[in-house]
Amino acid sequence: MDYLLLENELKNRHSIPYNWGVKQQNKLDSLTNFIYKTPELSDVLNIINLQFSKHPKFDILRNYSLNRWYNFWSAKGIETYFSEHNGVTIHPNKFNKFIDFYINTIPFDHKTTIFPKGFKKSLPYAIEHKQELINWLYANQSLEQREHYNNRLFIVLYNSENNDEHWKLKAELSWIFKKITTYLINFDPSKLCCFSNNGNNIYADIIWAIK
Repeated sequence: MDYLLLENELKNRHSIPYNWGVKQQNKLDSLTNFIYKTPELSDVLNIINLQFSKHPKFDILRNYSLNRWYNFWSAKGIETYFSEHNGVTIHPNKFNKFIDFYINTIPFDHKTTIFPKGFKKSLPYAIEHKQELINWLYANQSLEQREHYNNRLFIVLYNSENNDEHWKLKAELSWIFKKITTYLINFDPSKLCCFSNNGNNIYADIIWAIK
């Protein structure tokens, strides 16, 4: 994968306002699955205009498509980078909903997320109470087909200069990669957060990406 090309392509998204309008849902996912095979933003914009220009919810579908594209290709780059490290193995089934890769045989689903306003507490508090934020993320994100209680590794993005632009950090791949490398070099299973769900032990952790 050409990470520099991907990073530049993701940054092209920054000139367009980032607005969801609606929560992620299966119905809108099915209408916008073309994003998986469309790595270039210009092609995404062309498809949006071709497919939705006469749709009464054009603005919603346009925003939804752009945001799904941005999140998917950022995650794709990050997961590919993980796979290049010793001790990390990508799950052989790329369509598996619960496991993206293994770190030292421990399975993880990866999710890059901005620091949530809905958490209602400060970043320093969240860092000191990591388990509390992890519980919040499980309870409030990944609804419908994304919902599951399996091992997760969160990359939490925080822009110290502008709280409204945490999302732009998803395009800063080279910077995120440095955070990942540091985490993997110091990976210690004993430091993972653990909680129980329906009798199963769930392991999770956070890679803090603060700029």
